[in-house]
Amino acid sequence: MAMRGRKPTPTAIKELEGSPGHCPLNGQEPKPVKKAPACPKWLEPEAKKEWKRLAKQMESIGILTDVDMAAFASYCQAYARWKEAEEFLTQHGTIVKTPSGYWQQVSQVSIAQTYNKIMTKIATEFGLTPSSRSRIIAGDGEKGSGDEMEDILGGV
Repeated sequence: MAMRGRKPTPTAIKELEGSPGHCPLNGQEPKPVKKAPACPKWLEPEAKKEWKRLAKQMESIGILTDVDMAAFASYCQAYARWKEAEEFLTQHGTIVKTPSGYWQQVSQVSIAQTYNKIMTKIATEFGLTPSSRSRIIAGDGEKGSGDEMEDILGGV
């Protein structure tokens, strides 16, 4: 049975966003320990670099936990493959002349596009794109002054 409508936003992201819809948060949602998983040994070298670049930062704001390993590994692996295709295109160009004399787009163009879509989709789930990050309210855990109007006007 297919789900209809927008997929639910995880409570951790809603808390960082400030629950803009003012909907009640799911108190029953599982709360995994906010600790980054170990980088999988099977990732490509470039994927491991991306893992190391982002994991600690994501852990520190509470958006990467041990249960997120597969999703984050998928993002990192897609990043590595996207980068490889883009580097090929930079070095060799996007089109080649076939033996029959026709110009043809190289396969790395569609490879780069495919992995870019995968990366963007997963990055959005983690709040790693500018638009998804703009909805997150980072802070030191303070909930505000207790006066909603004062908080809106910047009194906190």
